[in-house]
Order: sequence, then C-alpha cells, then structure tokens
Amino acid sequence: MWSGKRLDINLASVEDLEGLFGIGRARAEAIVEVRKQCGSFNSVSDLRQVPGFGPGLLEQHLGQLSCDATASTSNGRNSNSSCKSDTRETRSSARLHSTCSSLCEQEHANLSYAEFSGNHVHGSGGDTKLMHSSLKEENSASLAINNRQTQNESSVLTVSCISQSDCIPLPNTHSHSTRSSTTTKSANNTPKGIQPQLNFELHESDEEFDDLVGGDSDNNGELNLMDLENEEVGESGESESPFRLRSRLPECVNSDKYMMKRKFEGRVVSAGKKRRSFDIEDSMDLRRRPSSGAIVLSRKPIPSRENPPPDLQGWIETFQKWGNAERLLALDELMESCDPTQVRHVMAIIQPQFQRDFISLLPKELALYVLSFLEPKDLLRAAQTCQAWHILAEDNLLWREKCREENIDENTVFDTKIRRKSPSGFQHSPWKSLYMRQHHIEINWRTGSKKPPKVLKGHDDHVITCLEFCGHRIVSGSDDNTLKVWSAITGKCLRTLVGHTGGVWSSQMQSNVIISGSTDRTLKVWNADTGQCTHTLYGHTSTVRCMHLHENRVVSGSRDATLRMWDIDSGNCLHVLMGHVAAVRCVQYDGHRVISGAYDYMVKVWNPEQEVCLHTLQGHTNRVYSLQFDGTHIVSGSLDTSIRVWDAESGNCLHTLIGHQSLTSGMELKDNILVSGNADSTVKVWDITTGQCLQTLQGTNKHQSAVTCLQFNKKFVITSSDDGTVKIWDLKTGDFVRNLVTLESGGSGGVVWRVRTSNSKLVCAVGSRNGTEETKLLVLEFDIDQNCDNKHGTIKQLLTS
Repeated sequence: MWSGKRLDINLASVEDLEGLFGIGRARAEAIVEVRKQCGSFNSVSDLRQVPGFGPGLLEQHLGQLSCDATASTSNGRNSNSSCKSDTRETRSSARLHSTCSSLCEQEHANLSYAEFSGNHVHGSGGDTKLMHSSLKEENSASLAINNRQTQNESSVLTVSCISQSDCIPLPNTHSHSTRSSTTTKSANNTPKGIQPQLNFELHESDEEFDDLVGGDSDNNGELNLMDLENEEVGESGESESPFRLRSRLPECVNSDKYMMKRKFEGRVVSAGKKRRSFDIEDSMDLRRRPSSGAIVLSRKPIPSRENPPPDLQGWIETFQKWGNAERLLALDELMESCDPTQVRHVMAIIQPQFQRDFISLLPKELALYVLSFLEPKDLLRAAQTCQAWHILAEDNLLWREKCREENIDENTVFDTKIRRKSPSGFQHSPWKSLYMRQHHIEINWRTGSKKPPKVLKGHDDHVITCLEFCGHRIVSGSDDNTLKVWSAITGKCLRTLVGHTGGVWSSQMQSNVIISGSTDRTLKVWNADTGQCTHTLYGHTSTVRCMHLHENRVVSGSRDATLRMWDIDSGNCLHVLMGHVAAVRCVQYDGHRVISGAYDYMVKVWNPEQEVCLHTLQGHTNRVYSLQFDGTHIVSGSLDTSIRVWDAESGNCLHTLIGHQSLTSGMELKDNILVSGNADSTVKVWDITTGQCLQTLQGTNKHQSAVTCLQFNKKFVITSSDDGTVKIWDLKTGDFVRNLVTLESGGSGGVVWRVRTSNSKLVCAVGSRNGTEETKLLVLEFDIDQNCDNKHGTIKQLLTS
C-alpha cells in the first residue's frame, strides 16, 4: 500500500511501484525497463511511454509520484553506461525510444489543416510496413523513410495526429523556392472541404537508424528528412543509400514552415522480442531549414514548475491583486474554458483538501465528544476506518454513555465482564462488550433462540395463579395451597413452600423474601433461601386478593373491603385502611401513598401513616380490576371497557381512554407509555400525557382469545392469551414480530396464564382447565452461551478477544 510519500520514478524499485493501487507487477517492471532503455525520465508525464500506462492511470497517480531532475541525470548516466553493453537490437530500440521521447517533450503548437492517420500492413517475408491513407491523392503528402530489409531485426515507429480541430497556421517567417511552384501556395488559400494530410513512417535497423538519428549527427538531435531526398538512385529505381525519402506536400500547404499538434502513437517491434507500445501527446515543430530547405523535427521543452510559460507569473500576480469577487469570476470563466481532462486534473488537486481526518487531528477529549453524537451502529462502522478511529471508538466511557442511553444496567457489566486483552495487546471496552451482548440478545428476541425452552413441571394439574421472577429465582403460586421456588438457570425445583391452608392467589418477591396471600385469609413471609416461613400475618377476614411490596412494608387488599399495611421484618400490622364497600381487587404503593381499586367502582388515594383517604376517584361505571401508579399519574382499568388517567395530587380525571370493547385485565406503565391488554383479544399502546392511542396490536396475527398478561420494555411488548400463545410485538411500530410460544393444545383448552420477563429470559405459566395441557413453567433463554455459535458472531468475537 502507498505510504503517503511521493515516489521518485527515477529511483523507485519494482516493489515500490507495484505497491501503488492499480499498477501491478507487470506495469512496475515495464516502468523500470523503459527507464533503463531511455536513460531516465524527465517528468512524471514521461510514464505515458510505458506500455499499458495510459493517461487515466497517470492522472490517478499524479499526487503520488515525483521526478527528481538530479536523480534523473544521475540515473540517465548510469543507464546510458549500462546500455553500451547491450545487444545491437536493444541499442537500436532504445535510441528510437529516446528519439520519440525527445520529440514528445515540446510545447503545444498547431498545424494548419493537417491530420495524421496510419494503418499497419504486414508484408510477406517478415517485412513490417506502415501504410498511410489520405483523403485525396492530390491533397496528401507523405514522408517515408524505408530501410532495406534485414534478416534478423526490424522496427517500426508510427506517428499520427490527434485531430484537425487543434491545428492552426503559424506565421510564415521564411520564403524559399526550393520546391516547385505548386508547393508555395499559402495555407490560407486552402479550398473548403479539403483537409490535407501529412503522413510518414520510420523504419529502423541498428546502425542505419543511428546514422539517421543520433547523438553524432550534425542536427543536434533533429531528424533531417529532407537531407535524404538527394540520394543517388540506381537502375532498379531504389536509392543506393540504405534509406529512401519520398515527399510531396499538397499545393494548399505552406511548405516553408508549419507547426503541428499531434498525438504520438508509437510501437517498436523487433524480431524475436516482445512488442513495446507507448503513446505520448505533445507538440512537434516541423520546419524547413533556411540553408537546405530540409524539413526537420525539433524539440521544445514541456512547461513545468522549473520551466513555466513566460506569461504565467504575470497572470498569477494579476490574479493575486484581485478581490474575492474578481477571483471567483475568473475561476468561473477559467473552469468553463477547460476541457474534461483539465477539469479532472483540478478535481484531483482539490479533493484531497476536503478529505482531512479531522477526528485524528483533534485532541482526544474533543474527538470523543464528536463521536458521542453517533449512534452505536455508526460507532462500530467508524471503528473500522483506521487504527486511530478504532482506538477512539473503543473508549470505555463513551460506551458507558451509550449503555445508559439504552437503560442497560451498568451494575451488571462488572459482574461477569472484565477488560480483556486481545492477542495483539489491545484492550476492549467492557461497556462496549455489554452493549453488543444486549444487541445480540435483542436479535435473539426477534429471530429466535437456538436453545429449546426449559420445562419446569409442578403443581400437578392445578392452576398457577401467581408468578414472580427475580434474579435467578422463579416463584409460582397455585390453588394447590403451595408455592414453588425454581432455579431459572437449571430449571430445577429448589424447594416447595408449604403452610397455607387455602389456595395462593397473590404473591410478591424481593431479593430472598417472598410474600404470599391466600384464601385462608393470611399472608405469609418466606425465606427463599431456606424455604422457612418467618411470619404469618393475621388480620384479614376474607381472601387476600392483592398486595404490593415496597422495601420492608407490604400493603394487602382483601375481599373484606379493607387494606392493611404490614412490617415484614417484625410481622406486625401497622395500619388498617377502611373506606371501600366492596372487595379490594388491586393495590399500588410507592412508599408514601397507597392507591386501591375495588368492586365498588371506586379508586381511592390513601395516606397510610395517617390512615386517611385523600381522594376518592369516581367515574368508572363498573368494577375496577387493574391499577398503575408512577407517583404522578394513576391509571385505572375497569369492566366498563374504559381506562381513566387521574392526577394523584388533585384527584382530577385527566383522560378517559376509549377503544377497548371489554374488561381491561392487565396494564403496565413506564415513562408515560401505557400498554393495556383486554379481554377483547387486543392490546393497545397509549400516551397518557395526551390520551392518544399510539398503536393497536392486532391484525391477522392478533390473539384469538382474551389477553391474560403482558410485559413490555423500550423495544418490545410481550403478550399472553387464552389461545395458548405468547407473542412479541414491536412497541414503536405496533408490528407483529413472531410467536414466542405456541401450545399444541392452543384453541382446545391450552392456556398461558401468566408471563414474566427479564432482559434475557421469558417465563410462562401454562396449563389448561380441561386437562388438555399439563401444568408447567416454560423458560426461554435469549442470551446464548458465549461458546456457542451465533448468527452474527458479534458476542463471541468481543467476549473471547
């Protein structure tokens, strides 16, 4: 790969040149070979002599190559010295190649109405000839130098013009009458529609070509074509000299002096050698010598920084004197006058100026601040840009903020993840690993886990009435009077809590403490580690139907229409809240206020310490079955099909949410987003601040029976139903994602009673009321084991590095 340092083409090795994009081994060797043959390069533009190195490739690498004049001179001397020991064919080809290079390094000029064209014709006996066509015989001119056929080697140089449109007449500075009167007509008198052509070919054979063009000639490197015209002609009609010149200029062409702008397309062919092709675009000056009238090809230097055009400095000084508006106008006019090749050259200069790696140039603090505005997926892409970006994108604090934005628990990262080093010594961010782990878990929720679900069988054929999931423990309560504690990791039943004399209909769990309420009118406090009952709370006179645990206090609601607050450490009843006239069905407690809903259609707000009812929220016209409380808003669901949003401070009804057709059996409230499940088989997503329904989870994949339970987070909604399925939905779009659980007995008695979720697990309590489905718990795992293959490979790569 290119290191960023310009390569001197007169010093670069094959390996250096091969490293440039698009060059390759073959072109690199060709560059070195041509450099050896012609002595050295005078400018980067000379690379166009190299076979296969066209203008497009040269333009692409202009910014990566250089040509040092001093190195060129030195290399040229060394190369010329080595060339002395070459074979005759190599000397001859190199001299021809050098001559072509000298003809090419000239200023741009033009030829009046002249155009070159040529076609190759291969004759018999191994001769290689170049035939030239003209528009009309009377309007054509040809200059040919043909060598005698040699048995061993022959080379051809072909020269042709690029276009007639680039040709303009030069001032006539000399007048000679060495030609016939037909050749002295002015070029300006050219009849319309006639474009004269000037075509010639050069045939070369070792010393004979050296005599024609070489360092020992008196022409100082100029190719004198007309000097060969006066050679003796033998009886056979051929010149006695090894060369023969035929020339005839069209009448309409001023033969005294003319310039032509053309493109050299040369091909040097030697017997038994590989063909070497090149093409160079430049200018050539053909003019008649005053003394002999000979037409000569002279060399002019190519404009460069060392040899600029004479008016360039004045143009630049004028440009610098202008103001901004004048400069912009000048640039506009300049760009409009440029051809596509020149525009591409300007682009090649300008584009690198806008490709600065500003992130690497900034101080680390500022660079991280900029990167903090990127989405995590964009950070991952940025890390693949270069090593400097990769180091910045692995910053641990940067990924910690990304985890907090996604509500990823920052405490879990240090439980199982430590900063690990890769084999190369690079340290990966544990926060990034945690984020990628969470991302992989999300993908598994959407696409499916490869692990089959764990099946936890228990409670015989009884109904599982309550379900709790905390940490690695699962607690299920049943109408068989017991509770069971399960391991969420192994799926084993750790212990069975026995003590109630009636069915368990409510429960709460916090750390290793379990609270249960039963139809035997008591509450029991259990130690989950040992399975022992630490307290039995007596006081209610009917079934304990609901409860809510906050720190070390629990509030219970009973069918006896009262609420009681208990201290679970001592087992004492602290307060009794009386005011409802029917069974209390649901309760919420935030540590300050108690909210209760009852079958008397009422919702009450209590101050438990003072045992005072602060507000009675009236509005429902049927039993209240569900409550949610976030400290500011109270949300109540009723059998009257409506959901009401209340202000906890004032007791005013803020919104009445209408849309369900039956009993709202379950609700969850997070960050002003409410998700409600209804017996009409639909689930709705609401914004409680505006009262608007954001999504209705229905359609062809909706539940076919009443929704029994639901859970949701920022991405998904999980719902269960009497139809025996558990479905996952996209919270933002309301789209159905897939079925997580589908019971074979679904629709014929199989029911999913309860669901509980964690970040990476789903626990379902399933069974039936008619014996078609065995009562059991299903545990689905979405955090695939790190050593297992996974679809994306993200977790394995990050956590094993």
